[in-house]
Amino acid sequence: MIPHRRRRSRTPGSRRSTLSQWSPLLLTAALCVLAVFTPEEFAVSRLLPAAPALAASMWSVGAIVLLGVGTMAAVLIVQFVFDEPATAFTAGALAAVTAAAAYAAHVRLQREHTLSQVRSVAEAAQAVVLRPVPHRLGGVGIETLYLAAAEEARIGGDFFEAVDTPHGVRVLIGDVRGKGLSAVGVASAITNGFREAAYDEPELTRLAGRLDTSISRYSDHLTAPDAGEGFATAILVEVRPGRREAAIVNCGHPPPLLLGSDARGRADGTGSVLRVLDPSAASPPLNMARLIGGDYTVDTVALAPGDRLLLYTDGVSETRDRAGRFFPLPEWAAQQSAVPAPNLLALLHQQLVRYSAGALDDDIAALVVHCDAAADPSHRTPAGATEAP
Repeated sequence: MIPHRRRRSRTPGSRRSTLSQWSPLLLTAALCVLAVFTPEEFAVSRLLPAAPALAASMWSVGAIVLLGVGTMAAVLIVQFVFDEPATAFTAGALAAVTAAAAYAAHVRLQREHTLSQVRSVAEAAQAVVLRPVPHRLGGVGIETLYLAAAEEARIGGDFFEAVDTPHGVRVLIGDVRGKGLSAVGVASAITNGFREAAYDEPELTRLAGRLDTSISRYSDHLTAPDAGEGFATAILVEVRPGRREAAIVNCGHPPPLLLGSDARGRADGTGSVLRVLDPSAASPPLNMARLIGGDYTVDTVALAPGDRLLLYTDGVSETRDRAGRFFPLPEWAAQQSAVPAPNLLALLHQQLVRYSAGALDDDIAALVVHCDAAADPSHRTPAGATEAP
């Protein structure tokens, strides 16, 4: 889920950007005016080479050459009208700086083109690893949020997926050890394995075992010295058709949060609208079963109308403020009982940016599964089909 962008006719940021684009020309005009109205001994015109030098960071090669030629013409006019000394020196400096600025602009434009190509490749890779998740699967609403720590790459080691299978709507979220492009291959192996095995395996424990095998086989074919040390934490959720419950397998991942409505808190007498769904027994992270052993444990949680299941990676819970304190996710989530599910992750994104003062340094992924219609079999669609958002 990407927060909606509101249309604005003019923003302070856009005005600053426009002003910066015109700054070389404004600087030229200002220096020419000063050259006219200041005494000859100040020789302000000698500062004119600063204009094409400034333009090298934002203008095209042709525009810089035109600015240099125009500035040299202005120098000659000033010399002709006011008989200012050192005109040849200023013109020579302008020619040299203009040539250097034009070359610098050429190099900059080449690098920008290369960066644009890299971004296109990254976006294609992201489309493979993180396919868009429909807002509704089998009567289950799903909202998503993804932010990569490697901003220029736009992808990282966090991953999620959701599919509608004959066994129920199955959701996966996880976090690969490491971040950035080095973790993309592992995330791809897990998500691809999930997309196939989720339809075949009737039990979540066996599905978790299949994913463990997928990442193990992928790691066995890597040549890096630490390839075998890669692992991923993950959570598997299954919302079963016709039942007011969800099955959860937690493979070493931060526990999900169950956000209920105010009415639910009053009904159970606790007044609480938040539950931290810690696993009843530990399950090994993916690619760690062979090393530490252990079986996968399934926990079942009841779902009431209006409940929202918040799944997230540790990039959310470990976001720090300037004092180094972790983001208090459960406390924040407990105050969002009245927020509609489609708006919850947009608010979470804004809060994380505000809490970290814009310094998010880890991959972030989060999902909200809201099960208003999960208990009604009539809301289900055939496996492989999706309802319109």
